[in-house]
Amino acid sequence: MYWLAFNNNKRGITLNIETNEGQLLFKKLAQHADFVIESFPPGYMDRHGLNYSMLSEINPRIIVTSITPFGQSGPYKDYKVADIVAWGMAGPMYVCGDPDRPPLQIGFPQAYINAGVSAAVGSLVAHYWRGSTGEGQQVDVSIQESAVWSQLAAHHYWSYQGEIQRRVGTFRIGRDTKGVAQRITWPCKDGFVALSMLGGPAGAKSNRAMVEWIESEGMANEFLKNLDWNSVDGARTTQELQNCIEEVFGRFILAHTKAELLEGAVMRGVWLYPVYTVKGLVESQQLAARGHWVEIEHQELGADIKYPGAFVVASETPCTIRHRAPLIGEHNDEIYEGELGLTNKEVIALKQSGVI
Repeated sequence: MYWLAFNNNKRGITLNIETNEGQLLFKKLAQHADFVIESFPPGYMDRHGLNYSMLSEINPRIIVTSITPFGQSGPYKDYKVADIVAWGMAGPMYVCGDPDRPPLQIGFPQAYINAGVSAAVGSLVAHYWRGSTGEGQQVDVSIQESAVWSQLAAHHYWSYQGEIQRRVGTFRIGRDTKGVAQRITWPCKDGFVALSMLGGPAGAKSNRAMVEWIESEGMANEFLKNLDWNSVDGARTTQELQNCIEEVFGRFILAHTKAELLEGAVMRGVWLYPVYTVKGLVESQQLAARGHWVEIEHQELGADIKYPGAFVVASETPCTIRHRAPLIGEHNDEIYEGELGLTNKEVIALKQSGVI
């Protein structure tokens, strides 16, 4: 399913670049290519005469983006990696999970996905440079390093406070609070929602709106009604104050469904949002209203499959899914005959010899 999810709109060919004929065909393709994106071990493309320096001789504008476990250089460059290893060595797994249980990996290959995003961004930066100078370059992407940068605030805890962020499950530990746990994920009638009680003017506005909402349904106590939210600093709260607030918030949230809470939060300006399951995402009214889900035809299956659509709606450069991911070698004839100018007889011979 990952192949289908991440490779729509592409064409697919087969090519054995470990053969002399395959290397020649690859170079012919590279003559007119804007990008080459590869994920072979460091040195593999060099050994087959297809590294950046060699390809740039036939196409000076080419951008070669290399995705490897630990980059093209350094003491770990020849190590292999599974997603869970990259995630663990990068650090995010250490802060994921409950404090009294082992660390957790996200349930899909997040480190690999982060590396893909880093590769895309790096390639576009190189593309921008090429537009200004006409020069191509190699983009070196480390899966492990990409996962390191996904931690966001974890680095800052150490850089600014000399503290190592720890696992706190469905809570967070506020800055300078000496271990005070602040709930972020809250159980409701049919699942979970996320709500952060932040400080500052914007946080106070959201928190007051939440209290007014609770009060309108007769569930607010006197303590909550009289609390001065302007004086509540989410970074320096006490556990006693936190527990008093969460006891009331928790009872209110547990009495409502995700849909009820989302509707009320949007209406009142409360910083609350549902924690969706996959089913919840597919049924989301917001995504449906944006036309996010699209049906893509799969003739080989005799069925249409629902896909996530564009990640952003752009008026002048719309993102669309034009066709499903290619089958293995589906466009061999189209590319080798139609674009490289080989004869049908030559293509058949290449297939029979295992070059394509």
